[in-house]
Amino acid sequence: MDKLASLQTFIRVVEDGSFAAAARTIGQSRSQVNRAVVALEDDLGVQLLNRTTRQVSVTPSGQAYYQRAKAILADLTEAEDSIRESRETPTGDIRINAPMSFGTLHLGPALVDFARLYPDIRVELALNDHFIDPVADGFDITVRISRPTETLALIDHEIIPMKRVLCASPEFIHKHGEPGDIRDLATLPCLHYGNLPSGASWKLTGPDGPVAVQVNGVFCCNNAEVLRDAAVAGLGIAELPTFIAGAELQTGRLVTVLYDYAPPELFLSLLYPPSRQLSSRIRLLVDFMHDRFGGQPRWDLVQ
Repeated sequence: MDKLASLQTFIRVVEDGSFAAAARTIGQSRSQVNRAVVALEDDLGVQLLNRTTRQVSVTPSGQAYYQRAKAILADLTEAEDSIRESRETPTGDIRINAPMSFGTLHLGPALVDFARLYPDIRVELALNDHFIDPVADGFDITVRISRPTETLALIDHEIIPMKRVLCASPEFIHKHGEPGDIRDLATLPCLHYGNLPSGASWKLTGPDGPVAVQVNGVFCCNNAEVLRDAAVAGLGIAELPTFIAGAELQTGRLVTVLYDYAPPELFLSLLYPPSRQLSSRIRLLVDFMHDRFGGQPRWDLVQ
């Protein structure tokens, strides 16, 4: 049995949903495809697929084997690509996942410049605010803005710290007065990231150390750009990253309040599987990101 060919055939059956569809994709007969999967099952001593006359479905063992097999083949492809790329102009695909606001405000324009520099590298950028499994979802690099994480499965390459501040509009302060104590957040209107019925507890660090305060949430959203706009409109006090509120803080449309209290620091990080280090196009992107965002601090990223 050609184990590599059988793995590729099994993955094709799972992704195409049937032996017939997989056979058409790889240009073999249905019986050849079936024999390759049966050989794998016999070798492993487990059933990988449930078969009916109309379709196939993956068993729990088959699903686990599919995920590992796909990762192994991806690593093999990366290793082969790295050897080829070391001898020629970098080519190939880079699939990138990133948070929505940072992606639209900063990463998107940066990747346009990257694509101009390396026109033979195809860039695919997917933006969402959900934490995903980069390996299972097939991403080469995941851009995250979060607290530092530790995982043995991924390399966490920190680029730069990302500051957050408590801020409000001058109109809000004129109407409500500037908060003089952290306890004022329990009564003054606040804008928070999350769910309105559950309220929001902001964790801050002040002169006496860490403190948590239950804020008076009057408006919430799962997008910080919306919260920024609501703060500019005078709806309340918001806890915002400076990479989102930097321009408004510079122009005075927002001002920092409660200077002695700071939200926990976040980090702009790149997460990628150890095998991706072998790829020259991944190394190029990591170096580009470090040069673009990790050099001289800018107002919209850190203060």
